[in-house]
Amino acid sequence: MHSASHPRGAASARRWLRSFAAGAAFSLSLMSAHAAPATTNASIRPYKVQISDEVLSDLRKRVQATRWPDKETVADQSQGVQLARIKDLVDYWGTGYDWRKVESKLNGLPMYVTTIDGVDIQFIHVKSSNPHALPLLITHGWPGSVLEITDSIGPLTNPTAFGGKASDAFDVIIPSMPGYGFSERPQATGWDPDHIARAWDVLMKRLGYKQYVSQGGDWGSVIADAMARQSPKGLLGIHVNMPPTVPPDVAKAMAAGEPAPAGLSEPEKDAYESLSTFFKKNGAYGAMMSTRPQTVGYGLSDSPAGLAAWMYDKFAQWTYSGGDPEKSLTKDQMLDDITLYWVTNSAVSSARLYWENNNNNFNAADQKTSQIKLPVAVTVFPGEIYRAPRSWTERAYSNLVYYNEVDKGGHFAAWEQPRLFAEEMRAAFRTLR
Repeated sequence: MHSASHPRGAASARRWLRSFAAGAAFSLSLMSAHAAPATTNASIRPYKVQISDEVLSDLRKRVQATRWPDKETVADQSQGVQLARIKDLVDYWGTGYDWRKVESKLNGLPMYVTTIDGVDIQFIHVKSSNPHALPLLITHGWPGSVLEITDSIGPLTNPTAFGGKASDAFDVIIPSMPGYGFSERPQATGWDPDHIARAWDVLMKRLGYKQYVSQGGDWGSVIADAMARQSPKGLLGIHVNMPPTVPPDVAKAMAAGEPAPAGLSEPEKDAYESLSTFFKKNGAYGAMMSTRPQTVGYGLSDSPAGLAAWMYDKFAQWTYSGGDPEKSLTKDQMLDDITLYWVTNSAVSSARLYWENNNNNFNAADQKTSQIKLPVAVTVFPGEIYRAPRSWTERAYSNLVYYNEVDKGGHFAAWEQPRLFAEEMRAAFRTLR
């Protein structure tokens, strides 16, 4: 899962404006998408999104002028996103898609921005009517955004309207990670998962919460784990839906490209094979962003179709859809997210998080799960990159208080199954209230 959107001073503004080939209209519209200029204080300011007509018109023209490559020479997705699939999505993007609908949806939510360690952090903050609601911080991932979680806000904050109990209510806080969405793009290195984890605790304290829980998938899982390791005062526990559970001995065999070690149970063998396939056939995107985020970003920042294909590839692989993401997400949902990356010019800045993070996000040792003493809850969704076996999960987390395997949903758990996701949050954190 942007400082260029928050230029500081006239000189930096001029440098920023010159850096975009699209010209002044595109640049000014990005600035207008932010409710207030960057500041150095701890204030919390209201936030609204307003992308200019010029930016959306430019996007539509670029989409309609796409130069398409040749059709793939195979009948499956082994060479990547198939031409017919992405062309269908992009053609709709240039004709029938309406960004204003999601913009209106976002602006109908309480959104704010605050400055932490010199970077403006945009976030959604929806309070429950229940004064005893448990504050729940949720972190998105890549290629996702806060849009992954918005449909879960109702079931989380108002559980009685969705089959839950009043005592299950949450206050929901959903920040955009630095370099993602409408948060500022860091201008220096150092915004790794540990830094973001510390910033999130600052955010929760700044909102007045003395106790809270943290949840995440994808990068959100990495950040939730980092928060649990840091164990700031008031953090009661975490929930993750992409846990790093691969044991060191198994991780060593996997890194060597060896067959599954002898003695693994069937769930462990399945997990081993899933991850081995991921690294051999589907992990190149991560290697590229980990080593060359700037290079990757040039094409993604200039070509809407290129950005769409880059992200659609992961929607196809990681949803619980058998490679057909439209079975899990609508075209509009996917384009809402893709467009959010486009209008905020987030391709490079979001990729830099991979460069900042040198760890394998699936390995227990790399994520130092042995240092986590806080309560941990895990939900395994069937379409996840790998299904973490209970045996590995119990080995990774010494204080595992909840583990559940569900029968629907994938890597984008809250996006694909918002009500099921909310039910899992209620069950996972019930003992920590």
